Amino acid sequence: MSLQAYTAATARAESPRDLEYRLFGQVTRALVHASTLDPSDIGGRIDALDWNRRLWSTLAGDCSDPANALANPVRAQIISLSLFVNRHSSAVMRGEETFQELIDINRMIMQGLSGGAQAA
Repeated sequence: MSLQAYTAATARAESPRDLEYRLFGQVTRALVHASTLDPSDIGGRIDALDWNRRLWSTLAGDCSDPANALANPVRAQIISLSLFVNRHSSAVMRGEETFQELIDINRMIMQGLSGGAQAA
C-alpha cells in the first residue's frame, strides 16, 4: 500500500477527536523522551518543547476564532493553558522547571479526548 493510499484511508477513518488524540500522543512522547535527555542536549529538548508550544498555540488560535463552536469558558481555559505552556516551556529551558507538568497537562487532555470519544 502506498503512503498516499494509507494517508487517505487514515483521514477517512479518523475523527477530528481521534486525530487530536493521536497528535497529543506524539507530542507527549516527544516530551517524555526529551525529559530523559541530558540538559546539555539543547537541540533535542528545544525540538520537543517547540512542537508542544506550536500545538498549544494552534489550539489557542482556533479558540480565539469567534466561529469556534466550543463554549466560551472551554475556549478561555484552552487559551489559558496555552499561555501557561508557553511560560512553563521557557522555564524548563532555563532549568527552573521540569517537563513533568507539560506531560501531565497533555495526558489530561488526552484522557478527556478519549473519554469523550468513548461516550460519543
